[in-house]
Amino acid sequence: MSSYQLADLARFVDEPAKRPGRTEFARDRARIIHSSALRRLAAKTQVAQPWANDFPRTRLSHSLECAQVGRELGAALGADPDLVESACLAHDLGHPPFGHNGETALAEIARACGGFEGNAQSFRILTRLEPKTLNLEGESAGLNLTRATLDSAIKYPWSANKNAQKFGVYQDDLKIFDWVKIGLTHAQAPLEAQIMDWADDVAYSVHDFEDSVHSGQIKVDSLPNDLESFFEVAQSDYLSDVTAQEINDAYARLTKLSCWPRTFDGSHESLARLKDLTSQLIGRFAQVAERATRDKYGAGELSRYHAHLIVPREERVEVALIKSFAAHYIFRAEQSQERYLQERALIHRLAEGLLETDGALLERNFARSWEAARGQDEGARLRIVVDQIASLTDPAVPLLLARLASRT
Repeated sequence: MSSYQLADLARFVDEPAKRPGRTEFARDRARIIHSSALRRLAAKTQVAQPWANDFPRTRLSHSLECAQVGRELGAALGADPDLVESACLAHDLGHPPFGHNGETALAEIARACGGFEGNAQSFRILTRLEPKTLNLEGESAGLNLTRATLDSAIKYPWSANKNAQKFGVYQDDLKIFDWVKIGLTHAQAPLEAQIMDWADDVAYSVHDFEDSVHSGQIKVDSLPNDLESFFEVAQSDYLSDVTAQEINDAYARLTKLSCWPRTFDGSHESLARLKDLTSQLIGRFAQVAERATRDKYGAGELSRYHAHLIVPREERVEVALIKSFAAHYIFRAEQSQERYLQERALIHRLAEGLLETDGALLERNFARSWEAARGQDEGARLRIVVDQIASLTDPAVPLLLARLASRT
């Protein structure tokens, strides 16, 4: 960790190591791995519902795969691998049940208390909600990670405002956010956060494609017929300045790869080919970022605010195109929209029920916060309900709704 300073290793609450021999970033990684928030991701939707069959990835498997990509890329550039892996493991902790659909519902519910954003919720979990460390006043410091690890886990380094759909911190959590960003004069993300962000894009674009082909929701021989639709999705959701020509060129490059599947029939041979595609695409996207970054900054250890991750335009377009496959065939499909509507309705009903029952069915740690918030404004209690719902797994939502129904 020679390229990291003492300030990078500082914790919000001073907490000496309980066992010698580990680096501070190794301690952070262990804390995230042992957290309840990470375990819950095993039953949260990535693309398909976790119980739809025995193949689809969950938020947990995605986080582990993102961590593997990020760790290797970070190590190749000289960043601390435990630090980068920690950022990757933590990046989705705040995602609620039902994936981005649940995030949409909670954003609607939380308008009166500062909104909801999965990345800001991740920061809140790391610094407040996950039980691990208390300060001298008995207040939670969450996992009490180092400054550098918290900084690397912040995907959007700015607070909520009227113009930002994405943001990395709620107004309630600005105190520790400002501590993390001390000395920085504008919204910046360190190199490790940039690596995490690219590893996230690479992992979920490639693996969502793999899952969707395996499940039959994407027919690879139909892809060339829908390039215009992919362009529209990529431009609206992933890369606003992309052109139709860039999308066509990206598709041509990808289909020239020796591993690109022409058909998929579920046989051992086609499964092996699909897995080989996954491996080669991840290698392609990681290696090009490594080479381009080295071309600009040269050899040596790169970390924190001493370098930016350089990802060439062509590969950014290719990733946006691959993301658009699942978005077009699955996320925007009519049957998906019907399910999403039902899921959002479940979350709205759950929020209403938890508020109406005056916190009676909140988990004990949230119930204590509810009691402490008595006498405060409505927004304080609404935030507790939002925190509770965001922590739930997909199957926990209908179970808690059933408990609410039994009280009436």
